[in-house]
Amino acid sequence: MRRLNGVDALLLYTEAPEIHMHTLKVGIVDTSGLAEGFSFELFRQVAQRRLHALAPLRYQLVDIPLKLHHPMWRENPEIDYDYHLRSVEVPAPGGRRELDRVIGEIASTPLARDRPLWEMYIATGLVGDRVAIIHKVHHVLADGVASANQMAWAIQPDPPDLPGTAIRTTDAECTTTGLMRAAGRDHARQIRRLPGLVADTGHGVARVRRRAKERGSHPELAANFAPPSTFLNHVVSPVRRFATAPMALADVKEVAKALGVTLNDIVLAMVAGALRELLLHYDGTADEPLIAGVPVSYGNPDRLVGNEFTYMTPSLAVHVDDALERVRLTATATRIAKENHQLLGPDLLPSWMNYLPPSLAPQAFRWQARRMRSSAVMNLTVSNVPGPRERGSIEGATISEIYSVGPLVIGSGMNVTVWSYVDQLNVSVLTDDLTTEDPHEVTDAMLRAFAEIRSAAGFDGPPRTIEALLPLAAASR
Repeated sequence: MRRLNGVDALLLYTEAPEIHMHTLKVGIVDTSGLAEGFSFELFRQVAQRRLHALAPLRYQLVDIPLKLHHPMWRENPEIDYDYHLRSVEVPAPGGRRELDRVIGEIASTPLARDRPLWEMYIATGLVGDRVAIIHKVHHVLADGVASANQMAWAIQPDPPDLPGTAIRTTDAECTTTGLMRAAGRDHARQIRRLPGLVADTGHGVARVRRRAKERGSHPELAANFAPPSTFLNHVVSPVRRFATAPMALADVKEVAKALGVTLNDIVLAMVAGALRELLLHYDGTADEPLIAGVPVSYGNPDRLVGNEFTYMTPSLAVHVDDALERVRLTATATRIAKENHQLLGPDLLPSWMNYLPPSLAPQAFRWQARRMRSSAVMNLTVSNVPGPRERGSIEGATISEIYSVGPLVIGSGMNVTVWSYVDQLNVSVLTDDLTTEDPHEVTDAMLRAFAEIRSAAGFDGPPRTIEALLPLAAASR
């Protein structure tokens, strides 16, 4: 059996009726290359082999008696495909907005804990011989890096054998005695590690404070642990809304190179520009910088399961009207956040998560979910994950677009996730039904914000065209 690590456990314990801790991976598939056409049964036959090979999809949680420790994983030998594979029809005219609306409905319900923690929906009814594969998987199973690796493997025409070994579980391990003995051994190891962790924490905090004094003050950036109150921040509802927008990856790279910043800086500056527009619309003001929670991976880059990430919290310059100044401040903020992250220790906060009390943490987080109107750390989550570099295909059907989004967190009604895929940089936005009138307001504002940065950087003319994209098809209703 395999114990959840501290970050895994945190993602499990923070789930509440209002806070669903699953992620979504969406692949839009062009089926015109299938000689006999597409059917749900054909997909099921093809998918079963690949899904069964991904061992994490057979993992099931095992609770520890008396909540003495974090749960453990055991591996089921089989998958109940009648339960996990589902079909859904996208209403006419079957474009991007109609698909996004269906995905929002799928995101609005939690996963059942008594099954392996995933569901897969095959959405038909899309225009142009397309279907969408919507993979709904609990964050406890995989973070952005692990899920990107899973997807990169699964969409290869002929996937190679997966690395790693399966979880082997004996009958004795599953008994009350076996589970409690394992919990006791793990607690003993944690107690032995605690003095070193306390010392590492003191050294890390001292390094961060010393470097902050050397840098001097940055009044133009948001102060840590002080996210301002905005339309983004409220008690989150259980309802989810979803929106997507594709961009040309080459355009973003070109602008980043011209301005001497990273691609991630451009993504964050684009989010800042969009939020400035939305803040002026919803709050009537945008006079304080916001704080983004940006997941940062620290573990094995080739992993297929589990969570090995922490957050950095750069400032978002929503209070600045000039697009190039927003980029400059974003680059400064991310540089400081990265430096602090390294000085503190990339795995320091995740190490402390191992000491979350299993008997108290879930109730505490559920209490917070119903009452906290604002996160104490960030205004929203923004993720930028490198996705597959090669175009995927399954039995002759080409995967034309891929989108991904993580969950909402307590006190924050928005998650923006950007995934690259071959020549695309694809934006996904998840909100609840209280944050905006339409989540496509966010994606549209992000595209306008990038156009503003691109123009200010000296690039004229329209952005590059990406071929074979799902059309918008219908206006918001």
